[in-house]
Amino acid sequence: MATSEDAAHPTENTEAPASPGQDRGRVRLRRTALMAVPAVAAGAVLMALTAQGVLAAQFAISGMPFVVTADSLDGVGFEQFGSLDHMIEDSPNAGDTGGQVLVAVSAIKEASLTKLCQSVELGGINLLIRAGDAGTPVTATDLTTDSDLLTGDAEFKNIEIGGDASTYTKAGVQGLPGVFGQQADTVKIRNLRQHNYATTAGAFKLPNLRLSFSSEGC
Repeated sequence: MATSEDAAHPTENTEAPASPGQDRGRVRLRRTALMAVPAVAAGAVLMALTAQGVLAAQFAISGMPFVVTADSLDGVGFEQFGSLDHMIEDSPNAGDTGGQVLVAVSAIKEASLTKLCQSVELGGINLLIRAGDAGTPVTATDLTTDSDLLTGDAEFKNIEIGGDASTYTKAGVQGLPGVFGQQADTVKIRNLRQHNYATTAGAFKLPNLRLSFSSEGC
């Protein structure tokens, strides 16, 4: 992850001329979803992205998702909001997405994770990374992850829901103006599971790190 972007809005004059009606509908749907993604405060979530407004500003995503699990995550300074990640032009992983993936961005100023597992499926075999399971947790600063699926048991302290993501300060990351978000002083998530497209961190320490290939993922 363990974990995004100037997230430029697509505009209608960039649609492929072959199917303008279909593409326009897709763009409107993505815009609507972007404004609505509400980062589930009730009990399941954690993801993220770095400095000043997101991950795609720093790199184009591959479009290959990866799974992250942890027994527990504890964070200080938490933000969450919707965004779009972008692949390179004509990416072989674009499928019918148009090279864009709607994600929930989460940012944590300081995070620790116990029993971290990360896996990515590579054509029938999984690249597997494990760390933080020998008594010393994984730690990260300025952690962000872009996810389209997250589950777990979450607890927040001093949470604010429904604010404009461009005004957020608790994790040092801002979303786009007018985007729904939430932020909290602290976050705790047990039995964390994420389906991610990107992760960044200012610093990442992974004690007892092991990398291997496996027939099974996390």
